[in-house]
Amino acid sequence: MDVVELRDFYASRLGLASRRLIAHRLRRRWSSLGGATVMGLGFATPYLESWNAEAARSFGFMMARQGVIHWPQEGASATALVDEFDLPLLESTVDFALIVHGLELTDNPEEMLEEVWRVMAPQGRLMLIVPNRRGMWARFDSTPFGYGQPFSRPQLGKLLKDTRFTAVAWSQALFMPPFEKSMLLSSAPAWERLGSWLSPAFSGVIIVEAVKQVYAIPPGKRARRLVPRLRPALSPHPATAPPFTRS
Repeated sequence: MDVVELRDFYASRLGLASRRLIAHRLRRRWSSLGGATVMGLGFATPYLESWNAEAARSFGFMMARQGVIHWPQEGASATALVDEFDLPLLESTVDFALIVHGLELTDNPEEMLEEVWRVMAPQGRLMLIVPNRRGMWARFDSTPFGYGQPFSRPQLGKLLKDTRFTAVAWSQALFMPPFEKSMLLSSAPAWERLGSWLSPAFSGVIIVEAVKQVYAIPPGKRARRLVPRLRPALSPHPATAPPFTRS
């Protein structure tokens, strides 16, 4: 999906309902981001609006394959079209990062998270929202969560570990079927409560919060020198080499 289709989805009744359900989970983890620098990557602007007024600065980076739209609606635009593997930021400048409709759509999730790690401050917080491989939403392309590569919880955990993030909280959302039926939409909160209790592994999306880890060499401990096991043998100098003889 490009940004126009993503924007249209979040303007629909199903998109508004899914946004409310996911935003509720996000606000439970990040209730206040006053004075922080918040970066959205992918199509995160519908959820960034929750903190736009209180954050010191918030902006949305949209991936080149999707396109970019103006956000927020009033005032100067705080969005930019970027390469997710080369973000236009200095190191350690972001306090909170939110990735939505991004990780499942990139060609190299590990390289993308390594670049996010670079721009995040030490102990910075990352929130990922990705389609659940076991969930119903990943099986229908009528919503943005049906595109790209869905993930399981073990896959996400390994990916975060490999890119020097530590998962600190897991959550789920979107247990209702991904259909724009009035009866389903009106009962969405009940679906969330029932699904969280009966079948949390089959949610539509997985939400994971992770912390950037920075490892250092303890004081007084020096890095190990790498010594070759086999010492190379020098070839003899031409002057000392044995003469060539005919047999």
